[in-house]
Amino acid sequence: MTTISKASNYLTLINVFSVQPINQQKLVDLLTLATETSVRKAQGFISASLHRSIDGTKVTMYAQWKSIGDYQNMRNNSTASPYLEEALKIAKFDPGMYEVVETFSPSD
Repeated sequence: MTTISKASNYLTLINVFSVQPINQQKLVDLLTLATETSVRKAQGFISASLHRSIDGTKVTMYAQWKSIGDYQNMRNNSTASPYLEEALKIAKFDPGMYEVVETFSPSD
């Protein structure tokens, strides 16, 4: 389950994919398949959330890992590679690694 907290010290990976609207669902399907079949089984994986833009031009993956090393080990795993390579044929992506610096909730 996704936990957004300064205290967690998880690596947050946010990948924003740019895609033509005609290929948005195909990209969602590829990322879902990659995550279900290999990524979620990788050591250090905490959670992932997949989002698609209403206008069809973006797909965003928000993922949490215990460490940068765990994430890099997954990236070096050949089982996820074919899906990611296929995704890069139809989309460009802008990855970023983040840490939570603050969270906000409604005031009482």
